[in-house]
Amino acid sequence: MRATGSLFGLAYGDAMGAPTEFLSVAEIVRRYGTGGPRELVGDPVLITDDTQMTLAVARAMPTRGPLEPTALERALREQFVAWVDSPENNRAPGMTCLRACELLASGLPWRKATGETSKGCGANMRVAPMGLMPGLNDVERAAGAQFQAALTHGHPTALAASELTALAIHWLRNGMPPAELPSALTDRCREQRTVYHEDWLADLWMRPGVDSPTEFIARGWDECLIALYTLNGVLTSPDREIDPCLRTGEGWIAEEALATALHCFLLFPDDPLAMLARAATTSGDSDSIACLAGAFAGAAHGFDWWPAEWSHRIEHADELAHFGRLWD
Repeated sequence: MRATGSLFGLAYGDAMGAPTEFLSVAEIVRRYGTGGPRELVGDPVLITDDTQMTLAVARAMPTRGPLEPTALERALREQFVAWVDSPENNRAPGMTCLRACELLASGLPWRKATGETSKGCGANMRVAPMGLMPGLNDVERAAGAQFQAALTHGHPTALAASELTALAIHWLRNGMPPAELPSALTDRCREQRTVYHEDWLADLWMRPGVDSPTEFIARGWDECLIALYTLNGVLTSPDREIDPCLRTGEGWIAEEALATALHCFLLFPDDPLAMLARAATTSGDSDSIACLAGAFAGAAHGFDWWPAEWSHRIEHADELAHFGRLWD
């Protein structure tokens, strides 16, 4: 039940990181103790826009492949507009997502609605369904992951980081040992550096100072490669006591959210509570870091790795379980 484990892990991390997102590590330790938060609070346990938008992407996915850009754009637009109009959209959503979704709601083509210069972590905090849905070929999974980001975040690094995040979840779900993941992702950056999915991204690359689609997308892969080099360097001397944001970034931008979530996961690959506590006890975008770390861990270890009673209290448990069953 690895797809189920990933979706619930994402929601658990999101919920655990939400109360600590705008606190310093010192403030988190004063509030929760040295180890940070270790329990989910509330009944139901509330999630944030990270899980809300993950479910929006999940609802937009077809029951089975193939993925096709026109149909997916229509379904994503419908779900993103429903999210932005929802009375439950009161969980500190990101301004880039809000603005782009409002423009999508107005009927603008996605190409004009997206934030062209934004590479915020809103691009990849929601991409897990692209990694978990079975039956997609490599191009569909990669292009679909980039495309769901492109509707709101048009920077090339947002696209590349979203693909890498989806692939990390996909590879872990299919049995890749966690320790092999940084190297595999680094190789992917090199292999895909000049691959531009024109059928999906159309003329997104066209902007001042960019001469070709390959030049555009290479910038994104290069920035992700730098983030992964940093992660690989940190993992040669791991330290569970240092705030991960000080070593791999605060997670507000897409490539840092990927790197720091992986950092937290790989510090505690076999201890779910310590891993989520470390991800939530960070000075950056704690809920997005923890939600991605939870998605990675759940994909690697499955649903039964998490405390059993959490699944009865987490918000949207029925829908998380539905998509988990569908993709398992």
